[in-house]
Amino acid sequence: MITLIAAAAENNALGKNNQLLWHLPDDFKRFKALTSGHYIIMGRKTFESFPKPLPNRTHVIISRQPNYHPEGCIVVDSLEKAIAACPKTEEVFVIGGGQIYHQAISIVDKIDITRVHHAFEADTFFPEIDSNEWKLVSEEFHPKDDKHLYDFTFQTFIRK
Repeated sequence: MITLIAAAAENNALGKNNQLLWHLPDDFKRFKALTSGHYIIMGRKTFESFPKPLPNRTHVIISRQPNYHPEGCIVVDSLEKAIAACPKTEEVFVIGGGQIYHQAISIVDKIDITRVHHAFEADTFFPEIDSNEWKLVSEEFHPKDDKHLYDFTFQTFIRK
């Protein structure tokens, strides 16, 4: 199973200048819980936005740079090759960025999204989730609090 996992605003904003637009500790905890022990597929810019590789995950990076080889990571030049590099019997997560999400949404089985209830100025956006293709199977609302500046909802969609 291939799953897109993302946090996106009401206007599908993901980030600006290769940075997240919000800080939601509960979203980070959910991301860690869901992706730990799995292969994660991402673009080079997403990988480079991390201070260091994420622990307990196998990083598959899509890059067109021929000499790009971060230590301990699998580097390929297409989404198809990234998927081929992952085990077929395990859940694999596509974690961004925007271009990779747009390429992958037509072939993935599931979407786990944190919908941040605010609109942001951004330069990277998540693709529209077409209700003709996707069925919402769970959602869990979280109101803003002292650690979270925005209301947000965890949503899971499966392909119809």
